[in-house]
Amino acid sequence: MRVIVIGAGAVGGWLAGALARGGAEVGLVARGATLDTIRADGLTLVEKERRETFRLAVAERATDLPRADAVIVAVKTYAFADAIAAAAPALAHGPMLVTAMNGLPWWFLDGLAGPLANQHLESVDPGGKAARLLKDVRRVGAVAHVSSRAEAPGVIRVAGVDRLILGEPDGKTSAGTAQLARLLVAGGVPAPVTADIRLEIWAKLWGNMNMNPVSALTRLTAHPILADLRLAELVRGMMTEFTDLGARIGLKLPMTVDERLVVTRRLGDFRTSMLNDLEAGRPLEVEGLLGVVVEMADKLGEPVPMSRAVYALARAIDAGAQRT
Repeated sequence: MRVIVIGAGAVGGWLAGALARGGAEVGLVARGATLDTIRADGLTLVEKERRETFRLAVAERATDLPRADAVIVAVKTYAFADAIAAAAPALAHGPMLVTAMNGLPWWFLDGLAGPLANQHLESVDPGGKAARLLKDVRRVGAVAHVSSRAEAPGVIRVAGVDRLILGEPDGKTSAGTAQLARLLVAGGVPAPVTADIRLEIWAKLWGNMNMNPVSALTRLTAHPILADLRLAELVRGMMTEFTDLGARIGLKLPMTVDERLVVTRRLGDFRTSMLNDLEAGRPLEVEGLLGVVVEMADKLGEPVPMSRAVYALARAIDAGAQRT
């Protein structure tokens, strides 16, 4: 199976290496110093005491790589539309398009019964540009449960891997999705295929929409946030607003807020991706992780005062960081 991975960061680099280890023919889209490093020295995965380097085809554009059976997009939410515009010619022959990203994929509301059925989310796909380009593409969702970071250009440190969940919006499993899962498993990544990928994506956003922006605003890691009674109550309130929103659109989460907070505490004193991005001077995924929740609430007339306040503050800190 030929696979193109767009994005050579913490998740994309990890997936590219794992798939190559599992026997896939992998091409990687990267930019700048990361492109130069991988071209010269290969992509390196560091996993505990194991350090492995993969020599992959790498290019700045997907169109400069051999045709693929699957294209995996692993970029920040704000870069999705531009990444798709650049990759559109490489999708014309009909490969699967796998979104291994935070937030919601552009197709999330397509075919979802309920009050938001088939509606467009501006925070996910501004102007609907990606949706127009991807009208006929074969869609596969992916939810990454992994702790990884780009330690240096072309070097990905993997602290822990839980699983990568795959699934198709219609609940079926195509031969291509099944083959991709087998390659991931062969590469050391548990890759269950689910018939309800929307719920898995929604559940992942449940954790990201509160801890990420609160950590960026406070510059705190998980344990200090949850140890502060006022901050913990803010996180709890945002999570409750999210569960109420999900109930309106038919997505009932598999655990209570208190049960989910227990899981969060068990993850350790982690740093969120948004905190890492803020301290590195990179743009924040405010729209993709929290703006989308506020946008959906607006469409439904659902009051989400805590989420709305944190969203406003996170937008302001992001704008301020980009001006400096």
